[in-house]
Amino acid sequence: MPKEFLYRGRTIDELRTMSMDEFINLLPARMRRSLRRGLSDEQRILLEKLRSAHPGGKPLKTHARDLIILPEMVGHTLLVHNGREFVEVKITEKMVGHYLGEFAITNKPVRHGRPGIGASRSSMYIPLK
Repeated sequence: MPKEFLYRGRTIDELRTMSMDEFINLLPARMRRSLRRGLSDEQRILLEKLRSAHPGGKPLKTHARDLIILPEMVGHTLLVHNGREFVEVKITEKMVGHYLGEFAITNKPVRHGRPGIGASRSSMYIPLK
């Protein structure tokens, strides 16, 4: 049997029934400060659309990478912009309390391989395949 998810000693159902102020008090300082200062217009619109949307339905596109994942968002799928394209992010219980942008990486890992033609003087002698 899989272990039940707990966020700071609370189950996901307890988190969903909490008021926003009670949930904010469970968060780390940076997230707590961000939510206490209020949501931007873009974040507020996204949350309203999520509340009216059906979980598992058509994913919503967003550029709001600085939105903190709330318990009410669990089960939804979002398309988060990474600067070049929209990355599909399925929100699970373990993502609660993190930023949306953490799950849509913005840089591509560097893969060092063989040098290309003209990369150095010695690359002239690399056989072409």
